[in-house]
Amino acid sequence: MRHLSLAAVFATSLLLTPTVIPVAQAADTAATGNRFSVQVEGQGPDVILVPGLGSGPAVWTATVAQLKATRRVHVIRVAGFAGEAPGANANGDIAAPLAEQLARYIDAGKLKSPAVIGHSLGGEVALMLAARHPDAVGRVMVVDALPFYSLLLDPTSTADSMKPRAAVFRDAMLAAPPEQAAAVQTATMARLIKTADARPAIVAAAQQSDRSVLARATYEIMTTDLRPELSRIRAPLTVVYAHDKAYGFSPAQVDANFRTVYAQAKTARFVRVDDSFHFVMIDQPKAFAQAVEAFLAN
Repeated sequence: MRHLSLAAVFATSLLLTPTVIPVAQAADTAATGNRFSVQVEGQGPDVILVPGLGSGPAVWTATVAQLKATRRVHVIRVAGFAGEAPGANANGDIAAPLAEQLARYIDAGKLKSPAVIGHSLGGEVALMLAARHPDAVGRVMVVDALPFYSLLLDPTSTADSMKPRAAVFRDAMLAAPPEQAAAVQTATMARLIKTADARPAIVAAAQQSDRSVLARATYEIMTTDLRPELSRIRAPLTVVYAHDKAYGFSPAQVDANFRTVYAQAKTARFVRVDDSFHFVMIDQPKAFAQAVEAFLAN
């Protein structure tokens, strides 16, 4: 199984995104411990937005603007990503503890069946949350995310077999000098974002992320296989994924790949977005907005 935009996640360091939603737009900013903080806007049914590896709230700016008139939107800011202090993410895993703290956040805030949308690493966090706390969520959307990312490197891989290779990626990310890391980030963005004028700010702001947090998160998702857990998800699941002719694969091939890896997710429906790389919300904002509306309406 190959998927060009996602494969670039592990072919390079994948340090992702930039700025934050301006404070003036925020109705509230609530601390939730030090795995993440939350920026809240709007009123209505709850929607939680979880960013990808190294990303900050900026990837959700258009989505927040789309939803805040009719929804209460909770934008997650992960400790160690995009200028946030590492906090409790300074050691150990990132994704699994983040999912657990999200479950506690939902419970403590008495959020009623929130919708959860996660991009990339955030998609894996959303899957963990829905599988391990099935009563906590009302519906889930994952955006260009897989339950086991290492299939992109080796379709026969297992979580255990990938540990040595994942350790190499982690250690290389930690050891890279700043100039090399910057060059890798620039190359990465060319594969992850089709919209060229969106890349420079994302590359520049990637430097704000804590490299240790990013490296350990990369190791974690390379060695975590959620496929056996997908059958536990009871909430409706929407899988949004990108396709572009640059991949060298037909739409039918990409469709088949995603349906195969999500075979155990009985509630899944699939939405392919064409002419897009990994950052679907940036490359095809109109199509992504339509997918979000359909997801929330169904």
